[in-house]
Amino acid sequence: MVKDMNFGYPIATGNTATIYENENKVIKVYKEQFSNEVSILEAQKQVYAYSYGLPVPKIIEVTEIEGKQAIVMERIPGETLGELVKRDLDLATHYMNLSVEVQRNVHSFPSPKLELMTDKLKKQIQSAEILENVQKTALIHQLESMDFEPYLCHGDFHLLNLILSDETVYILDWIDATSGDIRADVYRSYLLYAQHSEELAELYLHLYGEKSGTSKDEIFQWAAIIAAARLSENVQTDNKERLLKIIHQQYPRQL
Repeated sequence: MVKDMNFGYPIATGNTATIYENENKVIKVYKEQFSNEVSILEAQKQVYAYSYGLPVPKIIEVTEIEGKQAIVMERIPGETLGELVKRDLDLATHYMNLSVEVQRNVHSFPSPKLELMTDKLKKQIQSAEILENVQKTALIHQLESMDFEPYLCHGDFHLLNLILSDETVYILDWIDATSGDIRADVYRSYLLYAQHSEELAELYLHLYGEKSGTSKDEIFQWAAIIAAARLSENVQTDNKERLLKIIHQQYPRQL
């Protein structure tokens, strides 16, 4: 068990956790505001994905480090697809195409043991303080009327959560995984890409649609719901005005 954080500088910091490397292990240390259940829940989801044969790091243990929840897992040598694209933009189509193949594989599995996407989204919409109650009611009504077959959805699928090691692409960060509509999962990825690059977002959408036969309209029916849920996450790098614009196109503010 890792008892303190005397194992070097962090290799990554996100909205929920800081990531460290220690020899052949990676330690994900959650920020103080997260409850004890968060680390256990993510580890369970990652083990669940591993049980399907998906390429994910093996969980070594769930522990506590200096009063913070942590997951210790195997270190996967390699670089993220995001790093590879940043180094050579000419290869963006190649690596995005590779990522879409991986995501479609994820989307091929039923996931009866996971939290329902609709339950998670409903909680997020209800906690988005910036939205008016009438907007929340309309969004939740739309959410409850959606018809779909539930499959495994990663919830935070993008190039920086994919590590290329030898010839295998490993999938990281399973905390947001749910059982839900793969079209919603695709829109979530599109939204994350569009925050940083409209060009990459459109490339991703085109490639996923081309490979799956899923239309843009099918994916964008989830736009307002996913944007509203994203507002509740309070990510500092997000453009809230952009998210609100997406929501207001379907559900304008009441004057």
